[in-house]
Amino acid sequence: MKTFKMVRGMRDFLPEEAEMLRLIEDKARRIAQLYGYKEIITPVVESYGLLAAKTGEEVRARMYAFKDLGGRKVALRPEFTASVARLVATTMRNEPKPLRLLCIGSLYRYDEPQKGRFREFWQSNFELIGSEKPEADAEIILLTNSLMKSVGLKNYAFKIGHIGVLRGILSREGLAEDAQNRALQLMDKKQYEDALSLVKDAGASEKCLTLLQKMVKVRGSNIFNVLNEMKKLVEKYKEAYEAVNNLAEILELISEVQKLDITLDAGFARGLEYYTGIIFEVYVPELDIALAGGGRYDRLVELFGGEPTPAVGVAHGIDRIMLALQEQKAPLKFQGEKTVMVIPVSEALNQEALRISEILRAEGIPVEVEVMGRKVAKALEDANRRGTPYVVIVGERELSEGAVTLRNMEKKEQRTVKIEELAKAIRTELH
Repeated sequence: MKTFKMVRGMRDFLPEEAEMLRLIEDKARRIAQLYGYKEIITPVVESYGLLAAKTGEEVRARMYAFKDLGGRKVALRPEFTASVARLVATTMRNEPKPLRLLCIGSLYRYDEPQKGRFREFWQSNFELIGSEKPEADAEIILLTNSLMKSVGLKNYAFKIGHIGVLRGILSREGLAEDAQNRALQLMDKKQYEDALSLVKDAGASEKCLTLLQKMVKVRGSNIFNVLNEMKKLVEKYKEAYEAVNNLAEILELISEVQKLDITLDAGFARGLEYYTGIIFEVYVPELDIALAGGGRYDRLVELFGGEPTPAVGVAHGIDRIMLALQEQKAPLKFQGEKTVMVIPVSEALNQEALRISEILRAEGIPVEVEVMGRKVAKALEDANRRGTPYVVIVGERELSEGAVTLRNMEKKEQRTVKIEELAKAIRTELH
């Protein structure tokens, strides 16, 4: 018989892992509720042209792209923002602004599999659309902090920059957008020498090259000192100077509300081409991959046929957050109700066992029924091995009196309980 292997870069999540993944999703939905974000669901398959428009060369090269049976070139989504921008440009174009939208689901990129990087991965994606104000940027960062805190991550830190500063310098030098994009992608990968070489070949002045060399060295956790240094460096570049002022406004807002661990990095760039303003990522010491990343993108909705619409967003790597929690040895514990097991003493009582289990489920109590045909002693062993806290034993004598036996597995104590009082008795015991 042929044995099938999992496709490279994909994963199976066993029950405990799946439960943890879903719990982080639940935390993201709770944060969405607290901040007023509404969940939408977008397709896993989108038109290639939509997804390729502004994702960046690195992502375009790694998309799962193919022709469908109708001959259309499509792709599996590598990120959510393009789909959200399409929706805002079309179906939601007349909705009142701002829009606060949440997407949660799986994404696909043909990356080289390694720790924390797979070809199928999960994200929660928050988008705040319609506001150009620094308060919107601050909200996205504060929201991200709330999620990281709520899942129990320790020692996480933000890396923050502003793509408008770098683009302001390069635009002043007359670099075409394509050349800017290629240079910023190299800077994203910290290939600064290659980026400077590309900028030089594109016609930038020696003054510009010297400035960029200085910029990529300007970083630190004393954010207002870094901001002052950035202002001095770009004071002759109007657009870049305005971008630094915008960054200062956002950071001042955040610092007045929350004390965050922030490193401000003047040479920080991200690979996606649609960013226009602040950009940021979140890291923990145990991993060298970002747990979250986002920024401002003010031209994407317009690119897809909508009105000029400012926007800012963030993607949180749900499976990466799970990995970080495991690395920190502080995995989330599922806090849901514990399962009760119902065991009939003989096959003749299987129907009664099913009936009683449905009564309990109707009362919101999770129930497993013994369906392996085991004797009571063996079924109790199995329940004990699984950590089941309570067992309901369905016996003929008790049934004749409208009752069952409720057993506390930890204390090894049991008592007879009327069926109509069973749900109340279990709920009292469990809580």
